[in-house]
Amino acid sequence: MEFKVVKMDIPEGCNIILGQTHFIKTAEDLYEILATSSCGIKFGVAFCEASGPCLVRAEGNDDELKKVAIKNASALSCGHVFVILLKDAFPINLLNQVKMCPEVCSIFCATANPVQVIIGETDQGRAVLGVVDGFSSRGVEKEDDIKARKKLLRDIGYKL
Repeated sequence: MEFKVVKMDIPEGCNIILGQTHFIKTAEDLYEILATSSCGIKFGVAFCEASGPCLVRAEGNDDELKKVAIKNASALSCGHVFVILLKDAFPINLLNQVKMCPEVCSIFCATANPVQVIIGETDQGRAVLGVVDGFSSRGVEKEDDIKARKKLLRDIGYKL
């Protein structure tokens, strides 16, 4: 087995959701879930088919995000892996709906951080072994950090 690291392209102001699924209708079903999850959301979805013609299948309501999702999925080329790029929405607002999609098996990450995907390649194909989401911890939060965290959550409307 050969190991590789693939860096995901995440456009400025966007989030990425990376996961694994199992069926050809995934791209269309994820499109419907995303389109109905939030007003004004922009997104691109790409899905790596793992049998038959083994194509990257794609949907979306934003041509640029769809193009970048295809680029990321093609770079991974891992069976049944999907890439969602979001703009004007956050994963927290729709992740449960994505997880409830009948085809979705698991979520590797949902983030706006830089993402590197660790893949393993065999003579049969490629698989996601894990992801590097963001950066290493630099310490433990102190009182000022706790206050800043709580203020941020209230400023963006996630807490009262």
